[in-house]
Amino acid sequence: MTEPDDPLGVWTGRLLRLGVGISPDEARRFVHDLYAQAQSDLDEKRAEADFKREE
Repeated sequence: MTEPDDPLGVWTGRLLRLGVGISPDEARRFVHDLYAQAQSDLDEKRAEADFKREE
């Protein structure tokens, strides 16, 4: 399940070890969605910081 270049695989594996009853596909989707939202939040904060620096 985990490819060497797959950062989501590590977190998916961790999630699967924590809970019972979650399928690997559901765990991977959850980790993907969480990662995408975190990246979006970081991008937004960087954009705000860039904007403030330019003012």
